[in-house]
Amino acid sequence: MRRLKIAYGDAPSTFGHLYLPGEAARGAESAPLVVLVHGGYWSTEYSLVVYTGIARALAERGAVVWNVEYRRVGEPGGGWPTTGRDVVDAISALDGPVTDQLATTQITVDRKRASILGHSAGGQLAVYAAARLGAATERFAFGTVIAQSPVLDFTETGAFDRPSVVALMGAPFAQIPDRYREASPSEQEPFSSTVAVVHTVDDQSVPIGMSRRYVAEAERRGQSAVLYEVPGEGHDAFVDPRSAASRQTLRVLGI
Repeated sequence: MRRLKIAYGDAPSTFGHLYLPGEAARGAESAPLVVLVHGGYWSTEYSLVVYTGIARALAERGAVVWNVEYRRVGEPGGGWPTTGRDVVDAISALDGPVTDQLATTQITVDRKRASILGHSAGGQLAVYAAARLGAATERFAFGTVIAQSPVLDFTETGAFDRPSVVALMGAPFAQIPDRYREASPSEQEPFSSTVAVVHTVDDQSVPIGMSRRYVAEAERRGQSAVLYEVPGEGHDAFVDPRSAASRQTLRVLGI
């Protein structure tokens, strides 16, 4: 397994780590591709390294993994809408610098077997970016977007009044409600991916009721969505490759 750092923009945080599986892990078939969007309150207190263990575990199972960084609250350019645009650009980079790098390897990627995976704040960004891209770039189609214990509706109480969400948006909901709606996955037009929400039942950071409401409303709007509830674990279980939450995520990915 190899890890390569690739820039997709000019800012210090506009880069990602590309993980390439070793020959033994790949086998004879084309490799699936997984884009990772890390969480951490949209804040510079956390970076893409929180997903390193998951990225390595996926690569060891034969996947090509694009673990992306983005500008966050606390650094120049961080906050909305730049944070969301960075993730859109990072995924779009699959058609450019990421594909260019893959062309120098012996790895064939199954372009129809691509997924986007985001945890917590990264779940919001993953679903938002997938909607903005129409679930595809020019070269890759995303059949599944997995959001792990995410905040997917910025218009409901318990979300818009969170300090981390207010910091991301730059002002309280009452002052800029249209910006909150523009950023909210719950307000996006339906797109062709299935949004698979994996939520830990004992999550004390993001209550599971938020995901239950999102999935019910998404289905009503015509968005393909499904909820997987994982008992006995909390919010941080998703960054542990050995957890039940991670095993459920692997089953959804089919990896």
